[in-house]
Amino acid sequence: MSRAARKSASPARPLQKVPVRIGVLDTAALVGKLRQLHEEAEDIDVDRMPADDELFGALLYLEAHAGALKSEAARREAALTRVRLWEYLREQADIHQAKAVEDARAARAEWSVLAPALAVSVPSAAYNKATRLRAAVPRDFGGGQPVRRTPEAVLTAERQAAAQAAADRRAAAAAAQRHVRLAPVAQALLHHRDGLDDQDEVTYWLDEIEAVLPNCRTAIQVISLETYVKAAVRELRKMERDAETPVGRSEEARRAYQAAAGYIAGI
Repeated sequence: MSRAARKSASPARPLQKVPVRIGVLDTAALVGKLRQLHEEAEDIDVDRMPADDELFGALLYLEAHAGALKSEAARREAALTRVRLWEYLREQADIHQAKAVEDARAARAEWSVLAPALAVSVPSAAYNKATRLRAAVPRDFGGGQPVRRTPEAVLTAERQAAAQAAADRRAAAAAAQRHVRLAPVAQALLHHRDGLDDQDEVTYWLDEIEAVLPNCRTAIQVISLETYVKAAVRELRKMERDAETPVGRSEEARRAYQAAAGYIAGI
């Protein structure tokens, strides 16, 4: 029986494993160790080696003078370190070239102008290469899943991130509008709390309002403040129902409670 053909993964599907990368390196320290190997091998040209922080130039020197290392162990260590440093440079080149393309596009450079700079012949190839560069750049799109390092996956993730950012902006704008109406209501409850406190549940929720109100800025904080105001109104209604008398020991306290109740009824 013939085996069913294995379906290839969609290039836009998330990866199950985070891509392995060199990441952050103390390149100057590694170049310094390689310099020491050449000094110990009495490399007669080591004084011409670029400074430890001139990575590209130092790597070219180390490649050209690899034969100056006399022991096999030293040559192996130096070569492996050079491999690692070149891989680091490759990762950094992707990151910085992608940023350069982004800046060029922000400055209204057309893909036709970017094509020769990206060593391709047509605008569509420049766009595709720039997308592949973005795919190579490590980034956090949120959502808790690593992104497959393909142009399709990155474009999908970018669209999702843009949609989420737009939703977050809408939520923040809505929260700001609600805060304009909610903050005076909450402040009035606190201002007249002497006429509302019951030394029990009402007091607890007024304390919660007092804690969150001064720094209420985000959508989540506004929701929290609304929750506390709603809870305070609920407890005040219980007091009113149980006592069969209007809430508040002053007219101002009663108006603060009524304003809070009206706000909650309208959300």
